[in-house]
Amino acid sequence: MSQSRKTTFKERVEIVHYCIVHDHNYGKTAIKYQVSYQQVRNWVLKYKERGEAGLKDRRGHRAGTEPSRTPEEEMRDRLAEQERKIKLLEMENDLLKKDRELERKWD
Repeated sequence: MSQSRKTTFKERVEIVHYCIVHDHNYGKTAIKYQVSYQQVRNWVLKYKERGEAGLKDRRGHRAGTEPSRTPEEEMRDRLAEQERKIKLLEMENDLLKKDRELERKWD
């Protein structure tokens, strides 16, 4: 198994294009560019799903900090935001219930 190495966005695009042109030969591509077979395969799958944008390194970025790449991701981001709002409202509601309960005890 090949050691992993850092690659730039341009390198990943070049690697994916090379692999596609050579009939999806992941092993040959991995050896030529000194990356792992699995990494080449993952990049090709991401490229097929999202295009070149799928090859960008988004580690360390929250989903909402960059524009969504696909309609599915946009929907997922909106759903996550709604879930956060619901959670905050539930916490606020629980706090108000506790406050009312304590007020009744002191009356």
